[in-house]
Amino acid sequence: MTSALLSLSALLAASALAAPAAGAAPHIDRPAGVPAGWEKVAGADLTHITGASGRQQSPSAPGRQQPLSGSGGSASAPADESGPVAIKSMRNGKFTATEVNYPAPNTGALRARSTAVTGAWESFAFEWDEAGETFAIKSLANNRYVAVEKNFTGQAQNTLRARSTTAGGWERFEVYHNEDLNLYALRSTLNNLFVAMENSYTGSLQYTLRARSADVTGSWEQFDLYNIVG
Repeated sequence: MTSALLSLSALLAASALAAPAAGAAPHIDRPAGVPAGWEKVAGADLTHITGASGRQQSPSAPGRQQPLSGSGGSASAPADESGPVAIKSMRNGKFTATEVNYPAPNTGALRARSTAVTGAWESFAFEWDEAGETFAIKSLANNRYVAVEKNFTGQAQNTLRARSTTAGGWERFEVYHNEDLNLYALRSTLNNLFVAMENSYTGSLQYTLRARSADVTGSWEQFDLYNIVG
Protein backbone atom coordinates (compact mmCIF):
# COMPACT_ATOMS: atom_id res chain seq x y z
CA MET A 1 0.00 0.00 0.00
CA THR A 2 1.37 3.34 -1.05
CA SER A 3 0.24 5.99 1.35
CA ALA A 4 1.01 9.44 2.60
CA LEU A 5 0.56 10.17 6.27
CA LEU A 6 -0.52 13.67 7.16
CA SER A 7 0.49 14.54 10.72
CA LEU A 8 -2.08 16.19 12.97
CA SER A 9 0.74 17.59 15.11
CA ALA A 10 0.29 21.12 13.72
CA LEU A 11 -3.50 20.89 13.78
CA LEU A 12 -4.14 23.76 16.15
CA ALA A 13 -0.97 25.76 15.58
CA ALA A 14 -2.75 28.53 13.68
CA SER A 15 -6.22 27.95 15.11
CA ALA A 16 -8.20 30.04 17.55
CA LEU A 17 -8.69 26.79 19.45
CA ALA A 18 -4.96 26.41 20.09
CA ALA A 19 -3.95 25.24 23.55
CA PRO A 20 -1.91 27.42 25.92
CA ALA A 21 1.79 26.74 26.19
CA ALA A 22 2.77 23.97 28.58
CA GLY A 23 3.05 25.30 32.10
CA ALA A 24 0.60 28.14 31.55
CA ALA A 25 -2.06 28.78 34.17
CA PRO A 26 -5.12 26.59 33.56
CA HIS A 27 -8.33 28.13 32.34
CA ILE A 28 -10.97 28.78 34.97
CA ASP A 29 -13.38 26.49 33.11
CA ARG A 30 -10.84 23.71 32.64
CA PRO A 31 -12.40 20.34 33.52
CA ALA A 32 -11.06 18.64 36.61
CA GLY A 33 -8.11 16.38 35.92
CA VAL A 34 -7.00 18.06 32.66
CA PRO A 35 -3.29 18.92 32.84
CA ALA A 36 -2.27 22.51 32.22
CA GLY A 37 -1.19 23.04 28.64
CA TRP A 38 -3.63 20.49 27.22
CA GLU A 39 -6.81 21.55 25.45
CA LYS A 40 -9.76 19.42 24.41
CA VAL A 41 -10.12 18.90 20.65
CA ALA A 42 -13.53 19.03 18.96
CA GLY A 43 -14.70 17.09 15.93
CA ALA A 44 -14.24 19.90 13.42
CA ASP A 45 -10.54 20.00 14.26
CA LEU A 46 -9.98 16.50 12.88
CA THR A 47 -12.25 16.63 9.87
CA HIS A 48 -10.52 18.11 6.83
CA ILE A 49 -7.02 18.25 5.38
CA THR A 50 -5.54 21.63 4.46
CA GLY A 51 -2.31 22.62 2.81
CA ALA A 52 -0.58 23.51 6.06
CA SER A 53 3.11 22.63 6.24
CA GLY A 54 5.17 21.22 9.10
CA ARG A 55 7.54 18.45 10.07
CA GLN A 56 7.63 15.39 7.84
CA GLN A 57 8.58 11.78 8.40
CA SER A 58 9.05 9.00 5.87
CA PRO A 59 7.26 5.68 6.39
CA SER A 60 8.84 2.51 5.01
CA ALA A 61 6.33 2.48 2.19
CA PRO A 62 6.71 5.18 -0.49
CA GLY A 63 5.00 8.38 0.48
CA ARG A 64 5.32 11.30 2.84
CA GLN A 65 3.89 12.54 6.11
CA GLN A 66 2.63 16.08 6.42
CA PRO A 67 0.67 17.87 9.14
CA LEU A 68 -3.08 17.96 9.08
CA SER A 69 -5.01 21.08 9.99
CA GLY A 70 -8.50 21.04 11.38
CA SER A 71 -9.73 24.34 10.03
CA GLY A 72 -13.13 24.19 8.44
CA GLY A 73 -15.45 21.23 8.09
CA SER A 74 -18.52 19.93 9.85
CA ALA A 75 -18.83 19.61 13.61
CA SER A 76 -19.87 16.01 13.00
CA ALA A 77 -17.14 13.79 11.59
CA PRO A 78 -18.12 10.22 10.71
CA ALA A 79 -15.43 7.87 9.44
CA ASP A 80 -16.11 8.47 5.76
CA GLU A 81 -15.58 12.24 6.22
CA SER A 82 -12.66 12.39 8.63
CA GLY A 83 -10.58 9.80 6.80
CA PRO A 84 -8.42 7.06 8.31
CA VAL A 85 -6.07 8.09 11.11
CA ALA A 86 -2.86 6.45 12.35
CA ILE A 87 -1.85 6.66 16.02
CA LYS A 88 1.87 6.87 16.76
CA SER A 89 3.24 6.41 20.26
CA MET A 90 5.88 8.93 21.29
CA ARG A 91 7.26 6.43 23.79
CA ASN A 92 8.64 4.00 21.19
CA GLY A 93 8.00 5.82 17.91
CA LYS A 94 5.76 3.06 16.56
CA PHE A 95 2.28 3.06 15.07
CA THR A 96 -0.67 1.40 16.78
CA ALA A 97 -2.00 -1.79 15.21
CA THR A 98 -5.13 -3.83 15.92
CA GLU A 99 -4.27 -7.42 16.80
CA VAL A 100 -7.18 -9.05 14.98
CA ASN A 101 -5.47 -12.45 15.03
CA TYR A 102 -4.93 -12.56 18.79
CA PRO A 103 -6.92 -15.30 20.55
CA ALA A 104 -9.62 -14.43 23.08
CA PRO A 105 -9.77 -12.57 25.39
CA ASN A 106 -7.21 -10.24 23.77
CA THR A 107 -8.64 -10.32 20.24
CA GLY A 108 -8.47 -6.82 18.78
CA ALA A 109 -6.01 -5.45 21.36
CA LEU A 110 -4.33 -2.18 20.32
CA ARG A 111 -0.52 -2.26 20.35
CA ALA A 112 2.05 0.35 19.26
CA ARG A 113 4.26 -2.10 17.39
CA SER A 114 4.40 -1.13 13.68
CA THR A 115 7.28 0.83 12.17
CA ALA A 116 5.05 2.04 9.33
CA VAL A 117 1.43 2.18 8.27
CA THR A 118 1.05 -0.79 5.95
CA GLY A 119 -2.73 -0.95 5.70
CA ALA A 120 -5.90 -1.42 7.74
CA TRP A 121 -4.02 -2.85 10.73
CA GLU A 122 -2.79 0.64 11.61
CA SER A 123 -5.83 2.58 10.39
CA PHE A 124 -8.55 4.07 12.59
CA ALA A 125 -11.56 6.34 12.13
CA PHE A 126 -12.29 9.03 14.72
CA GLU A 127 -16.06 9.59 14.87
CA TRP A 128 -17.27 12.71 16.67
CA ASP A 129 -20.41 12.73 18.81
CA GLU A 130 -21.48 16.35 19.14
CA ALA A 131 -24.01 15.73 21.90
CA GLY A 132 -21.48 14.07 24.19
CA GLU A 133 -18.46 15.99 22.82
CA THR A 134 -16.50 12.75 22.60
CA PHE A 135 -14.94 10.55 19.94
CA ALA A 136 -15.51 6.91 19.16
CA ILE A 137 -12.48 5.22 17.61
CA LYS A 138 -13.15 2.53 15.02
CA SER A 139 -10.47 0.13 13.85
CA LEU A 140 -10.50 -0.33 10.09
CA ALA A 141 -8.81 -3.71 10.51
CA ASN A 142 -12.03 -5.31 11.76
CA ASN A 143 -14.56 -2.43 11.65
CA ARG A 144 -15.04 -2.63 15.41
CA TYR A 145 -15.09 0.22 17.91
CA VAL A 146 -12.32 0.48 20.49
CA ALA A 147 -13.49 -0.26 24.03
CA VAL A 148 -11.75 0.10 27.39
CA GLU A 149 -11.74 -3.26 29.18
CA LYS A 150 -12.42 -1.93 32.66
CA ASN A 151 -13.45 -5.37 33.96
CA PHE A 152 -10.26 -7.12 32.89
CA THR A 153 -7.88 -7.91 35.74
CA GLY A 154 -4.13 -7.69 36.26
CA GLN A 155 -1.95 -6.17 33.56
CA ALA A 156 -4.78 -6.40 31.04
CA GLN A 157 -7.13 -4.13 33.01
CA ASN A 158 -8.26 -1.11 30.96
CA THR A 159 -6.69 -2.49 27.77
CA LEU A 160 -7.96 -0.87 24.58
CA ARG A 161 -9.58 -3.46 22.29
CA ALA A 162 -11.38 -3.05 18.97
CA ARG A 163 -14.26 -5.41 19.70
CA SER A 164 -17.57 -3.47 19.78
CA THR A 165 -20.15 -3.21 17.01
CA THR A 166 -21.64 -0.03 18.49
CA ALA A 167 -20.23 2.90 20.45
CA GLY A 168 -21.47 3.33 24.01
CA GLY A 169 -19.91 4.43 27.28
CA TRP A 170 -17.07 1.90 27.05
CA GLU A 171 -16.07 3.25 23.64
CA ARG A 172 -15.97 7.02 24.25
CA PHE A 173 -12.79 9.10 24.35
CA GLU A 174 -11.72 12.72 24.67
CA VAL A 175 -8.81 13.96 22.58
CA TYR A 176 -6.46 16.60 23.98
CA HIS A 177 -3.82 18.65 22.18
CA ASN A 178 -0.75 20.34 23.59
CA GLU A 179 0.32 23.24 21.38
CA ASP A 180 3.77 23.53 22.92
CA LEU A 181 4.55 19.86 22.33
CA ASN A 182 2.42 19.49 19.18
CA LEU A 183 1.22 16.16 20.54
CA TYR A 184 -2.02 14.49 21.59
CA ALA A 185 -3.42 12.59 24.54
CA LEU A 186 -6.47 10.32 24.70
CA ARG A 187 -8.69 10.02 27.75
CA SER A 188 -11.37 7.40 28.30
CA THR A 189 -14.65 8.78 29.59
CA LEU A 190 -15.41 5.36 31.10
CA ASN A 191 -12.80 5.69 33.85
CA ASN A 192 -11.51 9.26 33.20
CA LEU A 193 -7.96 7.99 32.74
CA PHE A 194 -5.49 8.81 30.00
CA VAL A 195 -4.29 6.17 27.56
CA ALA A 196 -0.71 5.01 28.07
CA MET A 197 1.50 2.74 25.98
CA GLU A 198 2.95 -0.12 28.04
CA ASN A 199 6.51 -0.05 26.77
CA SER A 200 7.81 -2.12 29.70
CA TYR A 201 5.39 -5.00 29.29
CA THR A 202 6.66 -8.30 27.93
CA GLY A 203 4.97 -10.99 25.89
CA SER A 204 1.86 -10.58 23.76
CA LEU A 205 0.73 -7.39 25.52
CA GLN A 206 4.00 -5.51 25.11
CA TYR A 207 3.28 -2.00 23.76
CA THR A 208 -0.43 -2.41 24.45
CA LEU A 209 -2.52 0.73 24.95
CA ARG A 210 -4.28 1.02 28.32
CA ALA A 211 -6.45 3.75 29.86
CA ARG A 212 -4.69 3.82 33.22
CA SER A 213 -2.99 7.20 33.85
CA ALA A 214 -4.49 9.98 35.95
CA ASP A 215 -2.22 12.54 34.28
CA VAL A 216 -0.08 13.03 31.19
CA THR A 217 3.30 12.40 32.77
CA GLY A 218 5.39 12.14 29.61
CA SER A 219 5.84 10.10 26.45
CA TRP A 220 3.89 7.16 27.89
CA GLU A 221 0.65 9.11 27.37
CA GLN A 222 1.69 11.20 24.36
CA PHE A 223 0.77 10.37 20.79
CA ASP A 224 1.02 11.88 17.34
CA LEU A 225 -1.90 11.43 14.96
CA TYR A 226 -1.58 11.08 11.19
CA ASN A 227 -4.26 11.25 8.57
CA ILE A 228 -3.63 8.53 5.96
CA VAL A 229 -4.09 9.59 2.34
CA GLY A 230 -3.26 8.09 -1.02
